[in-house]
Amino acid sequence: MITHLDFERPIADLENKIAELKHLSGAEDIDIVQEIQRLQSKAEKLLLQTYAKLSPWQKVQVARHPDRPHFSDIVVKLVQDFTPLAGDRTFAEDRAILGGFARFHGQSVVIMGHEKGHDTESRLRHNFGMPKPEGYRKAKRLMELADQFNLPLISLIDTAGAYPGLDAEERGQAEAIAKCLEKSMTLRVPYVAVVVGEGGSGGAIAIAAANHVHMLEHAVYSVITPEGCASILWRSASRAQDAALAQKLTAQDLLELSVIDEIIPEPLGGAHRNHAISASKIDKALVKSFAELGRFDDKGLLNHRREKFLKIGRML
Repeated sequence: MITHLDFERPIADLENKIAELKHLSGAEDIDIVQEIQRLQSKAEKLLLQTYAKLSPWQKVQVARHPDRPHFSDIVVKLVQDFTPLAGDRTFAEDRAILGGFARFHGQSVVIMGHEKGHDTESRLRHNFGMPKPEGYRKAKRLMELADQFNLPLISLIDTAGAYPGLDAEERGQAEAIAKCLEKSMTLRVPYVAVVVGEGGSGGAIAIAAANHVHMLEHAVYSVITPEGCASILWRSASRAQDAALAQKLTAQDLLELSVIDEIIPEPLGGAHRNHAISASKIDKALVKSFAELGRFDDKGLLNHRREKFLKIGRML
């Protein structure tokens, strides 16, 4: 069963009615079949109209949808022979970031990304996709391996932010993120990042400082969550909708600002409705990016990445 968001209630009513009629249509009643077809057409039209005009806050809700595909859902459809690597070789294993070696269209690659989990048990195991310093040190280790073995690097971003707890601060959260960014700027291999859900602050950009940065159509990417922004500006998280509008956090806003390079379309109704199609769209974007980056040598990749980030916010 699909989990419907608050703004999808009219769609939910139609889809629930369709499900009821399908349950009754075992006798292949022609009238019921025709009614199902009529309602399906109406539901698709309403879905198209609704998702064509989502507000920034509604896009935040879609990006956080409990059924949205996370790293583990995407990696099984995107690559072959995935071999996960664990640990930061310093303190511990952090399951908020997963990664390892894989094959992408026959090419050996390193792939990594945030994992939020889908149920209470898995969300606790993955700390809701909020890495601690050991998670970022593992990510840096994966970057170093990609560099050492001259392998393209893929990064899938989906986090509300780095874990803000006292233990993370004690173990050097800020430094671990900074070291990831430093390593990103010295990589001599093609590096492509995709924001698949939430891209939250330094917790996201630590593994998103890539040659090409893409976003799924209804993903969001910002320096702070709308609730956090509202709490600072208006002393109330209830103004999150206003904050989301002001933050320019949608893929469409960020493409216009040249923060990202491409928007990857999602299936009608959001990526959570069809994981396979979503992975296929990501696949096509990655193939295109690696083909474009293939014309650069290692020095060219360094300069390309450096110039990409230096020009963000530059006044022409």
